[in-house]
Amino acid sequence: MLFDTHTHINDRRFNEDRNEIMEEIRCSDVGFICDVGFDLASSEKSVALAKKYDFCYAVVGCHPHDAKNFSDRQLDRIRALSKQPKVVAIGEIGLDYHYDFSPRNVQRYWFERQLGLALELGMPICIHEREAAGDVMEILKDSGVFSKERTSLFPAKPDGSPDARLELHCFSGSAEIAAQYVKLGASFGIGGPITYKNARKAVEVVAQTDLCHILLETDCPYLTPVPCRGKRNKPVYVEYVARRIAEIKGVSYEEVAKLTTLNAKRFFGIES
Repeated sequence: MLFDTHTHINDRRFNEDRNEIMEEIRCSDVGFICDVGFDLASSEKSVALAKKYDFCYAVVGCHPHDAKNFSDRQLDRIRALSKQPKVVAIGEIGLDYHYDFSPRNVQRYWFERQLGLALELGMPICIHEREAAGDVMEILKDSGVFSKERTSLFPAKPDGSPDARLELHCFSGSAEIAAQYVKLGASFGIGGPITYKNARKAVEVVAQTDLCHILLETDCPYLTPVPCRGKRNKPVYVEYVARRIAEIKGVSYEEVAKLTTLNAKRFFGIES
């Protein structure tokens, strides 16, 4: 069984066949998905999908691209959504200095506010970071997300390291930064880019990192893995991510599928 921890079935690119995609998941080896909000409207769609499909869970929050349109009223609504059944994390939140679709000071403001919400509620957190590694690390440390108070809320990971229930979605940092995050209690979302020819840094991270810190994801409809690159991504393609990780780690595909699913269920507090 596989767990795709980061999907955007709420995206408009699934408007024409959303039900068919969800039924395809039901009939596949993907046992669970998390559908992730990027603004208030998409977060509400994710919650609706989680209510409709037993294998679907929701993550709610505002992406840095959309921070310029966020407000206190919308944050209050995210707070209310976070208390709905099957809402398992706050995300995806963070900083994106590649596109700068929102002013950086605005991105940082709403990143910090949403981190505060997640800490207040004791919820897992899904982070988006692009070309903002230093600021993200600083804000996370200053927020207390890696504090003993926070990590004491959760059991240690299987290797004995702390668990801050914080995922670096689509992690693109170096092996050195990854090692720092492991010590602090973070986990890493690994998706389609691990299958690309130029994925040197991602391969190094996976090679050095114990599987107990790794979550599988597609980020569909984006970042489609090889051999389907060029097509719209979808959750069933998470199999190719798992198979590439198995190659890198020198273990069986079945072991990667089993352990990463256990990781995800533990991370999101899913007991079924």
